[in-house]
Amino acid sequence: MNLSPVNARQPLRQPWSREQLIRARALALSNSIDLSTRKCYGSACNSYLTFVRLHNFPVEPTSETLSFFIVFMSHHISPRSVRTYLSGLVNQLLPFFPNVREARESHIVKKTLQGCLKLKSKPTSRKQALSSADISLVLAHFDTTSDHDDLLFIALLLTAFYALHRLGELTFPDDNSIRDWRKVIRRSSVSLHHDRYGFTLPAHKADRQFEGSSIVVWGEQFGCPTLKHFLSYLHSRDAKFPLASPLWLTSSGMVPTRSFFIKRLRSFFPPHIAGQSLRAGGATMLAEKGTAPYLIQAAGRWSSEAFRIYVRKNPFLLQALLFANPSSSF
Repeated sequence: MNLSPVNARQPLRQPWSREQLIRARALALSNSIDLSTRKCYGSACNSYLTFVRLHNFPVEPTSETLSFFIVFMSHHISPRSVRTYLSGLVNQLLPFFPNVREARESHIVKKTLQGCLKLKSKPTSRKQALSSADISLVLAHFDTTSDHDDLLFIALLLTAFYALHRLGELTFPDDNSIRDWRKVIRRSSVSLHHDRYGFTLPAHKADRQFEGSSIVVWGEQFGCPTLKHFLSYLHSRDAKFPLASPLWLTSSGMVPTRSFFIKRLRSFFPPHIAGQSLRAGGATMLAEKGTAPYLIQAAGRWSSEAFRIYVRKNPFLLQALLFANPSSSF
């Protein structure tokens, strides 16, 4: 046995102070979730801290404290929002109070939330899925346009619909504080072929490690010349901003915002057609064509359970799956 000491290859590192370690850990914990989710969860945590201070309760969450928090907040906001707040609390407080998940799942907390949902909730108004006929209506309106922003809107619309994108994957949020440049699609990632185009989606809601996803959109999607419209936008974009990094750019050289897209969508459709309608519409269209649910799930980058919940909550997609694929397990 060779017991000779081995020289360490690690460089000499200075120890950190406890304050520095706590600060670095807090920064890491805050970045474990998406910026927009972090803001929502932070609001939930602030509401909880305000509640316990108002009522002189200990900060440590117990089943009793959480049940009181539910009835108090349900008097001021929708119980559905309170349910989201509870998810935020578990995420934010779990590193410091390991029993918070057990308290959240307790019988009294579940029953209190259930009762508040029955007492205070209002009917949910869900957005309607966009249809292929709706897409044709927009394309007919812009048939001869050469305006850059119009070309951008068309390319975004078709890409979101046929690639099952969340609107937030293609545009910036209107709120400056939750914009993340790491999620911006790059022009350099675009690949062009005679029958399709593609690009790399740097990150999405289910991609926490920023590994990215390869997106492919076929040039002819059920009669719609998607490649033609994408190339029209791309030529305009490259002529105006040949050195810019983002793929999607308005005529002012800025990454399009959600309001940029929604404003143009509103000129064609009523409010029940919105950003979520693109993803829902694309999935519904695929289901109507007989596409297997697992393929729709993969194309839309849904996690397994999330896709099943989405189907149950989306009456248009559920109906399409049932009638197009009777053997579906949904």
